[in-house]
Amino acid sequence: MNIQPNKFLLLCLSIIFFTNSLAQNTGDYNKGDIYSYWGWNWSWYSKSDINFKGDNYNFTIHNVSAKDRQTAFTLDKYLNPSSMTIPQYNFRVGYFVKDNIDISFGIDHMKYVLEQDQLSRISGFIENSGTVYDGVYDNTLLPISDGFLQYEHSDGLNYINFEIRKHNMFLEQNNIKFSSITGLGLGFMLPKTNAKLLTNDRNDNFYLSGYGVHALMGLNVNLFKNFFVQTEFKGGYTSLPAIRTTANKSDTASQNFFFIQYNLVFGYLWSF
Repeated sequence: MNIQPNKFLLLCLSIIFFTNSLAQNTGDYNKGDIYSYWGWNWSWYSKSDINFKGDNYNFTIHNVSAKDRQTAFTLDKYLNPSSMTIPQYNFRVGYFVKDNIDISFGIDHMKYVLEQDQLSRISGFIENSGTVYDGVYDNTLLPISDGFLQYEHSDGLNYINFEIRKHNMFLEQNNIKFSSITGLGLGFMLPKTNAKLLTNDRNDNFYLSGYGVHALMGLNVNLFKNFFVQTEFKGGYTSLPAIRTTANKSDTASQNFFFIQYNLVFGYLWSF
C-alpha cells in the first residue's frame, strides 16, 4: 500500500491545533494520575531512498517500497508474557503533570520489510564482490532479489519516544467517558536490522540508528473510572543515518521516511 504519510502528519498537526483552540480542557484526569497501556499497531511507510556504503561499494536504491509484517493472531503469541513482544506492539506509561495534560514514555515496536522482487533504480558502484552485481550504475533498473539484497527492520523498527498529550472529555454516559487525545512526541530509533547484502555475513543486532518525531490524535473510552480502551492514529518522520547492515562495522546504510501507525491499546489509570 503506497501512501503519503507526510500529508497525514500535516493533517495531524492541523487537527491538533484546531482541536486545542476549541477545547475547554474539561475532563476527569487529574494532576498526579498515572496510566499505562499495552496494545498493537498496523504501520505503513512512504517510499524512500536507501544508501549502502562499504569497503567495496557505495550505491543508492531509489524510491523503494516497504511494508509492515503482522504476526498471525493466536492467544499464545499475543497474550503470553514470554512471546507477547513478537507482534507489532505499543507500550506506554504516562504521568499527568497538570489536569488533562500528561507526559509519557513509550516503545513503538513496528516492523519494516523491504518488498522483495520490486524493480528499483540504482546509482553508484559495486566492486570486487565476486558476484554478477559488480559494476557502475547510473539510475539503472535492477530487481531487489535474493543474492543482491534482503533488508528489514523486523525485530523491529523500535521507536523509543517521549510524548506530551492533552485529553478532553466530550461525553459521559453512566460509567463510560469519551475523551479526545492530541499529542506530539520525539525519540530515538533502536532497530534490530536483519540484512543480507551480496555475499556479506548477515547482521541481526540492535543498533542506535537515528531519531523520529511524530504527531498523534486518538479516542479514549474510559470504563468504570480505571480501565480504558484507546485508538490512536500516529504520523511521523524518521531519519536513520547510521544503520548496521552486516557483521562488518564498515558496512552501513542510511534512509529517511514517513510512517503512519494505527494503534489499538488497552490500559489502566491509577487515580490518586
